[in-house]
Amino acid sequence: QVRLVESGGGLVQEGGSLRLSCAASGSIIYLTDINWHRQAPGKERELVATVSSGGQTQFVGSVEGRFSISRDRARNSVYLQMNNLKPEDTAVYYCNQRWKGRDFWGQGTQVTVSS
Repeated sequence: QVRLVESGGGLVQEGGSLRLSCAASGSIIYLTDINWHRQAPGKERELVATVSSGGQTQFVGSVEGRFSISRDRARNSVYLQMNNLKPEDTAVYYCNQRWKGRDFWGQGTQVTVSS
């Protein structure tokens, strides 16, 4: 059974930074794309960033240049580094992996950016 566990969220002031972690068990993060999504109150879930199995990264325009993704093979984990955070980044952040034809999601971690 695949399990994804996010951590690292919290409350930060505008302009601050956070690093979110997504630790996987039951799957291998390097073999698939890993996505980070977020959902703000009253809004639909939004795809924020992707790291492909080959290591290529993509970001939604609103976070381009501020967010980055890295992977740790030994920890089977993916990290979302978020810099220069803005109030509009406030949301629950989820990591997602498609493994053997099924989508798996973590429980989410709350990020709150105060102005």
